[in-house]
Amino acid sequence: MEPKPTALVNAAPPYGHVVCSEKWRTSSLLQGLKEAGLKVLFENELAVADFLLPNKVCLLYVSEGDMVAGNGFRRKLVRYRNASSSFQQLVLAERTRLSEQYFSALQKFVVLDLGLSLLPVGGQTEASQLITQIVHGEGRENPFRRRTSCRLLDSITLALVQQIPGVGKVRAVTLMQNFPSIQEISNASPAELEPLVGQASAQQIHSFFHAHLTPGN
Repeated sequence: MEPKPTALVNAAPPYGHVVCSEKWRTSSLLQGLKEAGLKVLFENELAVADFLLPNKVCLLYVSEGDMVAGNGFRRKLVRYRNASSSFQQLVLAERTRLSEQYFSALQKFVVLDLGLSLLPVGGQTEASQLITQIVHGEGRENPFRRRTSCRLLDSITLALVQQIPGVGKVRAVTLMQNFPSIQEISNASPAELEPLVGQASAQQIHSFFHAHLTPGN
């Protein structure tokens, strides 16, 4: 039986603060956040999420150890996706030499199956830099906050689209102008894709999503 969805804490921390799961207290990631000037608040009731940011973003961190250990972390990702939350849910995942062979499967599961955004990081130091950038770039209340947040999420989607076989940066931009989400790209037929990226790439993109969705993959 599937566990019931777990509610996330729905109150965003104030600007310049990060709410952090207790398990990160002694981590290098947390040290990086403190060195960047962020105030860290510890919370035992975050349920599945690892971090809550002031701009209504929550983060779940998947380490190379999680990936190497097997597929157990997938259940946690499903609970994270199903959690009742008004936050934008993002997944940070370590993409290292050790985890590289598992990363493609993780990316497909997070993006295609769960419909979440995934950001690759080289490790905890890079993750702390990314979190700091999001907090300082998005957290202030100002008239441009909504627009800035949209730019952040657009850049996330663009990075994901570029990793689809047959798609580079130029084609990714073209695709996003016509299909604003990865889900819409995955639902597009080769005939719809061909005018944008050419016949060969259209078939390659369609095959990528089709192969993933066939039984047994």
